[in-house]
Amino acid sequence: MQSLNAIQLREMVETKYFGNVDMKFLEATADCFDPDATFTIQTANLTHNGISEIRRMFNDFFSSYKKIWHGEFHHVIDIERQAVAVQFIATRDTFDGEHQRASNCNFFHFENGKIKTVRVYMSDENPLV
Repeated sequence: MQSLNAIQLREMVETKYFGNVDMKFLEATADCFDPDATFTIQTANLTHNGISEIRRMFNDFFSSYKKIWHGEFHHVIDIERQAVAVQFIATRDTFDGEHQRASNCNFFHFENGKIKTVRVYMSDENPLV
């Protein structure tokens, strides 16, 4: 079983995951996930099961916004449990000019260097349907 160190866990969250989401790189984003991963938006009581559902969710999300950005990260990293909690700001610009801003918190669990589960808590309406 591959374990990630603290630097790798932080890089996985900030660069590989959020960085690819912000660039709307669907396959690179999907590659961050274990094939059997679950992606749960706790504040919407919604779970996407497996990479095909997660890929579809991101495809719809990417096509719905002109610009996506995540930053101002604050992490708590647990190397032993291969877990990362991260608080951050998320912004989205719609194609008709609306600017949306949220303060969110995600909880990631990794297995073999891939995201196995992510739980999302959003301060605004869920765009990840």
